[in-house]
Amino acid sequence: MSRAVRRRGTALAALIASLGLVAGVPALSGGAAQSAEPAPDCVQPFPIADLTPGDAVHGLTVSKGTTPEPFTGDVVGVLEDGIAPGLDMVIMDLSSPEIDRVGGIWSGMSGSPVYADDGRLIGAVAYGLAYGASPVAGITPFEDMDDYLGGAAAPGKIRVGKGLAARIARGTEVTQRQAAQGFTQLPMPLGVTGLSARRLDQAADADREYLHQRDTYAAGRVAGPASPDPSTVSAGGNIAAAVAYGDVTAAGVGTATSVCDGRVVGFGHPMSFTGSTSLTLHPADALYVQEDRLGVPFKVANIGDPAGTITDDRLTGITGGFGALPHSTTITSTVTAEGRSREGTTHVNLPAAAAEMTFNEHLANHDRVVDGIMGGSTHLSYSITGTDERGKPFSIAFDDRFQSGFDITFDSSFEVADLVYALSSIEGVSVEDVTMSSDVSPDKATYKVDSVQQFRKGKWSTLGKGKPAVVKGGNTLRLRAVLAGPSGKKYVGYKFFVPKKFRGQRGTVSLTGGNWLYSEAAYQPSVARIAKAVARQVRNDETQAEFSISNERAEHTKTIVGSAVDHVVNGSKRVRVQVK
Repeated sequence: MSRAVRRRGTALAALIASLGLVAGVPALSGGAAQSAEPAPDCVQPFPIADLTPGDAVHGLTVSKGTTPEPFTGDVVGVLEDGIAPGLDMVIMDLSSPEIDRVGGIWSGMSGSPVYADDGRLIGAVAYGLAYGASPVAGITPFEDMDDYLGGAAAPGKIRVGKGLAARIARGTEVTQRQAAQGFTQLPMPLGVTGLSARRLDQAADADREYLHQRDTYAAGRVAGPASPDPSTVSAGGNIAAAVAYGDVTAAGVGTATSVCDGRVVGFGHPMSFTGSTSLTLHPADALYVQEDRLGVPFKVANIGDPAGTITDDRLTGITGGFGALPHSTTITSTVTAEGRSREGTTHVNLPAAAAEMTFNEHLANHDRVVDGIMGGSTHLSYSITGTDERGKPFSIAFDDRFQSGFDITFDSSFEVADLVYALSSIEGVSVEDVTMSSDVSPDKATYKVDSVQQFRKGKWSTLGKGKPAVVKGGNTLRLRAVLAGPSGKKYVGYKFFVPKKFRGQRGTVSLTGGNWLYSEAAYQPSVARIAKAVARQVRNDETQAEFSISNERAEHTKTIVGSAVDHVVNGSKRVRVQVK
């Protein structure tokens, strides 16, 4: 069957669910984590039923560095079933020098513990008024934060009735109309390190389903001796939960609510509402809180080395433990360009994010080594290993050549990520390791299929309109592609045997440059079929010739892949074949 023209920019089918549908208790590895754990607080919950409007409260949060700072406030009221059935929301008016400076609570303050006068823990800051910056906060009760609710729907906008809206307006600087707009979860986008904001925007615009799943922004990461210590993950301290870490780290930063017996509870609302999950737990170092006059202020922070595993991402927050790290997929990229070389690694904690992070690791390491957007070419080899649907190990390997007139780094980033996406989409498949190696050159040249020639009567003759290939049935048709490119012409030969039964018939030969053909691998439903499709894939620097002929009784098709040349090959030619 003839292969269609390669559509490099087409979107893959949405084969897997987004990050929000990952489930299953994570398998913990023995990966080393930092040793210093925070001192436990094991504070007792304050019953929400005992709260009354006007009660004074105090809390802890971080606006800069790692040391919690105090804030104060008072109870405005309790919104019954405000978060979910049986899960109330406590509404408070909060104040501190930083809250006053930026106009209200901020993204990244989620999880900040709020205490009653007697020291018992009321709950965690988790929601803000929908209209924008405000000191009025929605608090998730701590008595529910370690007793996760199964089967509840993730909250959207939480409505406030007229009576409570009036009470909020009387006790705060918020108007009744603003209060009536209700509460929403404080924003929890993923901060991504290793890629610039420009690259993140470029990836979001790409025609790939696996690059559109989350709201992300460029962030920073601190590792090694400068990394914040896990002991800073204490009540009111910073905490981050990461989808991936390494060259590319993707994490949400919030606040720890309580630490007890080696376990930590934080955020006060879901990160992605995955239920059972497998994220890495990280300390973080806050740089400052950024004002935002059009929206909610937000914390800017560096993320430290992994210190444990987040095992639950629930309606009332995230929970994890210190020590062992979750099982992860390892993405390794080696890039060489004009005398520079670097090997980079990203560990991916969630299978659903493996394709996205494969793309990001490839892009980030190339940007570090190539050090600029440039046209050129790259020779990329890769291998993907894991276990298939039956639990048996598999290994898929290939190498290919890519060319771009504008941005070779970005344009060569899709092939491996597409395959990882396809493999990760199959139920029961686990991708363990992805290894990529690229040799990048500024050479932008390509070859194109210029013409097709036949060897007949002792010489090569160019075929074309009005000049078909002619061959006797039972003999061999000898053709060659004439490729025009940077070093003149190159020739790639093919031989097709033509059965006698097709005497008197006419056929065709289609000759196509590999860069104009698409791979079927990323569209296959099983590991075995993906591996088979990769094995028969035509490289971009090869050519493919397909001979087709038929009569009323039989049909004959033969495909031959020609030897590779030193540049990508574009273009296609089609010639007629007359059998005598």
